Amino acid sequence: MLSGSESKPQHMSVYQQVVIGVVLVAVAWDLSTRRIPNLLTFGAALAGVAVHGYTAGWSGAGLALAGWIVGAACFFPVFMLGGMGAGDVKLLGAIGAWLGPVATVWVALFSGIAGGVLGLIVALFSGYLSQAFVNISCLLMDWRISGPRPLPDLTLSSHRGPRLAYAVPVFAGLMMTLWLK
Repeated sequence: MLSGSESKPQHMSVYQQVVIGVVLVAVAWDLSTRRIPNLLTFGAALAGVAVHGYTAGWSGAGLALAGWIVGAACFFPVFMLGGMGAGDVKLLGAIGAWLGPVATVWVALFSGIAGGVLGLIVALFSGYLSQAFVNISCLLMDWRISGPRPLPDLTLSSHRGPRLAYAVPVFAGLMMTLWLK
């Protein structure tokens, strides 16, 4: 028996279940191909806007669209600097279309933390950790002198190190956000 006030168990909404399903498909696809298909990300985003529009009218569709914009905006700077693929940006946008802008900011923050930890683990076990720190040092030195910009030798398209399927940290960030909510 619980002392004090008892809390009701919280159940996931259908929207949350859909997002988990979409992100799990993205994880599987990203792990096997290192790509996340546009059909999945844009399809999920469009479905989120449509469902919210159907259930809550124009305000629901507007909130879903705002979630998509916020999600894409959170990861877009990293993409522009060459540190992330466009599929990851679109995936966070799709999450935003279902969960709204506030929850999406939390997913982005927790995904960044999970991505950093997972990136360190992957670099450590692949023998790339010291080179990763050298690359980060060079990148930060260049940014200090020239300002943030992509460095051709240190972008995803040109690097030789291990690649992280970023849908995995996005999934971790999503689950942390839903758990803490």
